[in-house]
Amino acid sequence: MKVSTILSTKRQRLITIEPGQTLQEAAVLLSQHNIGALIVVNEDVAPIGILSERDIVRRLGQTPGAPTALVSEVMTADIVTGLPDDDLMSVAHTMTERRFRHLPIVTDNQLIGMISIGDVMKAQRDLYRGERNTLETQILAE
Repeated sequence: MKVSTILSTKRQRLITIEPGQTLQEAAVLLSQHNIGALIVVNEDVAPIGILSERDIVRRLGQTPGAPTALVSEVMTADIVTGLPDDDLMSVAHTMTERRFRHLPIVTDNQLIGMISIGDVMKAQRDLYRGERNTLETQILAE
């Protein structure tokens, strides 16, 4: 299964943030949209970072006045991105080994979507169910 298959099943409106916005603004967006991460984009809407709930909590725990800190000060700038043609198992391995829960998907450095570890796990579950059902049908037919 490819990442593009997962993206096609999601009702997705990409929520992004700019590096000059504050953590308070980021927290509001996360809360309003019930999401766990924001893609930080430049003026060309190219991804330049990611800001997760964990990043915000870590900063709040370390620094007084953190809600006024800029996204650019807290975001992870060295982001790992995926491609629509990436294999599901490869993406699952990368996300698990690198210990992150959100993967921006890009084409020609333009953001086209984001998948979460939950999306990956659901797709794997559905794939395994389909394989199990096929095997059961074959066994019963014999």
